[in-house]
Amino acid sequence: CVALCPAGVDIPGYIALIKEGRNEDAVRLIRKDNPFPTVCAYICEHPCEARCRRNMLDDSINIRGLKRYAVEQAGAVPAKENAPSTGKKIAIVGGGPGGLSAAYYLQQMGHQAVIYEKRKKLGGMLRYGIPNYRLPREKLDQEIQVILNTGVEVHMQVDIGKDITMCELDAQYDALYLSIGAQTDKKVGIPGEEGNHVISAVTMLRNIGDDILPDFHGKRVCVIGGGNVAMDVARSAKRLGASMVGIAYRRRKEDMTALPDEVEGALAEGCELFELQAPKRIELDENQNVAALWVQPQIIGMQDRKGRPSPNNADVEEKRIPCDIVVV
Repeated sequence: CVALCPAGVDIPGYIALIKEGRNEDAVRLIRKDNPFPTVCAYICEHPCEARCRRNMLDDSINIRGLKRYAVEQAGAVPAKENAPSTGKKIAIVGGGPGGLSAAYYLQQMGHQAVIYEKRKKLGGMLRYGIPNYRLPREKLDQEIQVILNTGVEVHMQVDIGKDITMCELDAQYDALYLSIGAQTDKKVGIPGEEGNHVISAVTMLRNIGDDILPDFHGKRVCVIGGGNVAMDVARSAKRLGASMVGIAYRRRKEDMTALPDEVEGALAEGCELFELQAPKRIELDENQNVAALWVQPQIIGMQDRKGRPSPNNADVEEKRIPCDIVVV
């Protein structure tokens, strides 16, 4: 389990502490390798469970569930004291999970960390990429506050390159850490993508993170994709009042990269899944507004290098899915 954990957290260690009722110590042990125990208790994809040795007997231990139990039972656990000050100052560009993690560990080592963040709030994709129903904002804010309580300095709404240059930062600090994230949206590359009401998931979730909620009441929404982000925007669209939410995916349901729980959750909430349907073009009306999404039915072919069956065009006509909004 430890080998497959991206942060290398001591999973057997904190499970043993939970068994002894030492939930605060379990949280402290998690923080040794991962400063976001609460966040990961809610949204981590728990790859550790795939390598749990209990699988040899029946099924894996619910590792993420145990972590969530620990953080909820422990309540507020302050960070341990910082090491004596080294007198060094480090500038961190970006206040997302990467920048906040760097700041936390630098403070613990005795260095002064100073974060420069472009947006109004800290959290990066934890705030601007994951909806509130999956990761409650108050839980995220509490976790960030624990990190800030170690003495991290923060400068919000500073655009590096415009408000201050890299050269100026380099001259002022002993070191510079870049954690600018990956917040550029993807394009599908199909005709009609430039029309009105074609929005990217990144833009939609970023607005929701800033409490700018789109009004989808009575709208028909088509989501392109089959990953966790596609499920996030589909389920968010339902919560924002959409009358119909369809998910167009070129492979089968079992080939989706989203967590099975997320897919089942979306379907249970009334989203439709158009599996084996490859988006071909977006139909626009005379005002350049979305009228429909055209898809090409697919059939399963040979496996690709990742072991997933490749979809191929079926010998049938394209299908028209009427909609008012397309989310990429």
